[in-house]
Amino acid sequence: MVFRGTITDAPDFDPTTDAEALYNAMKGIGSDKEAILELVTSRSNAQRQEVVAAYKCSFGQDLIADLKYELTGKFERLIVSLMKTSAYHDAKEIHDALKGVGTNERCLIEILASRNNRQILEMVAAYKDAYGRDMEEDVIADTSGHFKKMLVVLLQGTRDESGVVDADLVEQDAQDLYAAGEEQWGTDEAKFIMILGSRSVTHLRMVFDAYEKIADMSIEDSIKNELSGDFERLMLAVVQCIRNVPMFFAKRLYKSMKGLGTADNTLIRIMISRSEIDMLDIRECFRLAYEKSLYNMIKDDTSGDYKRTLLNLCGGDDDLAGEFFPEAAQIAYKMWETSAMTKVQLRPTVRPAPSFDPAADAQALRKAMKGFGTDEDAIIDIVAQRSNAQRQEIRQAFKSLLGRDLMKDLKSELSKNLERLIIGLMLTPAEFDAKMMRKAMEGAGTDEHSLIEILVTRSNEEILAMNAAYKNGEFDTKKDIHITFLFWKLFTLFNRLYSVQGAREEGPADEERASADAQELADACNAESDEMELKFMSILCTRSFPHLRKVFQEFVRCSNKDIEQVIRNEMSGDVKNAFCAIVRSVKNQPSYFADRLYKAMKGLGTDDRALIRIMVSRSEVDLFNIRKEFKDTHDVSLHEFIQVETMIVSRSPCQLTLLFAFCGGLWVCGYCTAV
Repeated sequence: MVFRGTITDAPDFDPTTDAEALYNAMKGIGSDKEAILELVTSRSNAQRQEVVAAYKCSFGQDLIADLKYELTGKFERLIVSLMKTSAYHDAKEIHDALKGVGTNERCLIEILASRNNRQILEMVAAYKDAYGRDMEEDVIADTSGHFKKMLVVLLQGTRDESGVVDADLVEQDAQDLYAAGEEQWGTDEAKFIMILGSRSVTHLRMVFDAYEKIADMSIEDSIKNELSGDFERLMLAVVQCIRNVPMFFAKRLYKSMKGLGTADNTLIRIMISRSEIDMLDIRECFRLAYEKSLYNMIKDDTSGDYKRTLLNLCGGDDDLAGEFFPEAAQIAYKMWETSAMTKVQLRPTVRPAPSFDPAADAQALRKAMKGFGTDEDAIIDIVAQRSNAQRQEIRQAFKSLLGRDLMKDLKSELSKNLERLIIGLMLTPAEFDAKMMRKAMEGAGTDEHSLIEILVTRSNEEILAMNAAYKNGEFDTKKDIHITFLFWKLFTLFNRLYSVQGAREEGPADEERASADAQELADACNAESDEMELKFMSILCTRSFPHLRKVFQEFVRCSNKDIEQVIRNEMSGDVKNAFCAIVRSVKNQPSYFADRLYKAMKGLGTDDRALIRIMVSRSEVDLFNIRKEFKDTHDVSLHEFIQVETMIVSRSPCQLTLLFAFCGGLWVCGYCTAV
């Protein structure tokens, strides 16, 4: 195994000298915390153990006890944890996760899913020595169901590590997993536990590839469909660690620091446990997955001696480095290859209603609006539970049966955001996109983010339909002239011929052409700014998404850089935002929309227009996928985030009901149950 840690053995190491330096740093009034953290973070764990022993021999005192006495808070926790062996540190984390009221299931999942056989067996022995208890018995007592069974399997430390792969067994395991889940009603959890808990890493990677061919979906998507709760999280963690351990930890680190507050226990645990193993790869995966380096995120999210110690463990700022480490470049290349191979089954949250009767719905809507007051709940119940095609039939029935314009009636009866939502739903997708484009460009400023979002993510057919709807819309000539002028700002980003006229190529990747395109992009990185932007525009705005995946993969090979990082470092403003949106959409479009939803709601105030636009436009396309990506990335369901971040007390129950309906939830006793 090649270790890619940031902490290695210090040269010219003398444990007695180090022990004396630590003693001097702690004697007298106050402590020299800077000296302590610099010494501890520049020694390997094995060397720290020698320092602990030398301290005892030289001064007759327990170094860890002295550190606990002299230091405080998170800094104390971090330094003391660094002085323990890896096995005893893991044992303490498991013990803390189990003790007291409640269980920290996420800690159990992280440790047991990511450790190899030797690490698990050493941890179990350390647990017995430190606490006089059997770890397996404590886990069994504190957990339940299939989650407990999988944890017990992992605790045995008996995963096959031979590296021998039987091609016939690979196919058999893939077929067995499919038969245990997607192929039948219900799930045979025992089969998932047996295969994912015992087979070798190399074998399982081949099983996952074979499974995707059989099921036409990834093993991760099947687990999300078939399992739930802590058991689902555990099995997904096992799969993620089988695929890419550094990426698993990069995601865990991101979740520990994003948003308000920091999960310091998680941050400390990972930074310590991986600092001598694969922290360099974790850093690169972090930069690949998110918009900043791990170093800068730690720097922004922590403070004081605690921050300085963590930054020492991190080892460096990858935003300054610019290029991949050689091994990390291979990871990035493989990630793009996986992205190109993965087939995502797009799943909506709104589907056609069964036993649909447009005349009855039209009558019900009229009843909800006539007389004094408006029955908003009745309107929502109908509109949110019909597909867009069915809503168009309702519009026609309303006109033919009642001689009235449904859209005008709705506008007169509803107000504010609820009116925007309902009207948006009643428009065709093309009409809705055209209206959103116009709204983004009217007034004094232009909402470039909205323009980028719409034009990047729509197909040729959708863009052409939007253009036609825009020309046929209720816009007067003067406004059209003004809007057309504002469109120029977008043309400079996307090239009118290709993006706005909907002429992006469609089809699979051409490998030879992809290599040539990648080389052109790499060469353009050395050109003047305007020339570079034009070259990126000519490729990013015209090639098909499958082709661009291959281009971005080959770009890593040509330049040893990540395409998105180059764009962020070398470009600025709307050009940067537009090209980054294309890259994000090529890589994972549901993830792009999940990020847009998060940004629409986080912080003070909510971008209601963006929230409505995405929820309406994606509800019959891929909102279920977006929900899954939102939960995976932000560790909270989209439903919960809407409920908390939009300040429920300030909004009408009707509007919230509609938003929750788009999340696929159902109202039960006044509470929306949504995945």
